[in-house]
Amino acid sequence: MPRLKIIQQGNEILRKRSQEVAQITAEIKQLIFDMAKTMKKARGIGLAAPQVSKNLRLCLVSTEKGVKTLINPKIIWKSLRKEIEEEGCLSCEGAYGLVKRNKVIYVKAMNEHGKGIRFRAQGLFARVIQHEVDHLDGVLIIDKFVKEKN
Repeated sequence: MPRLKIIQQGNEILRKRSQEVAQITAEIKQLIFDMAKTMKKARGIGLAAPQVSKNLRLCLVSTEKGVKTLINPKIIWKSLRKEIEEEGCLSCEGAYGLVKRNKVIYVKAMNEHGKGIRFRAQGLFARVIQHEVDHLDGVLIIDKFVKEKN
């Protein structure tokens, strides 16, 4: 049973810019483990620390190869080409809408071991990362809806 509760829109933590993770402590490693369990139980494909009441620049993204941990992620390049797709959010229950996102991005972050990583992301993977980085900046999908779905 996950120990973490996913907070909902209206909670002020979701509107704050998150603080950088200074070092990867035992507490951070436990948070990553607990977030992964919480995300899986909620059937999510991404989860940011602010969604579990932690004001930290940390997010997880589900991939075919398992969960990818991104600590202090920065999107360092975005394609000019964008696409509009439907998105939902574990912190905005029942809200689904069309959101415009960059098709391809390049990301710089640290993994759970403190190692610097850089990679290219496209499609759903890029969309989820952009969604989670928005959380780290205090932005929710409801701020970005092109058109809301009923």
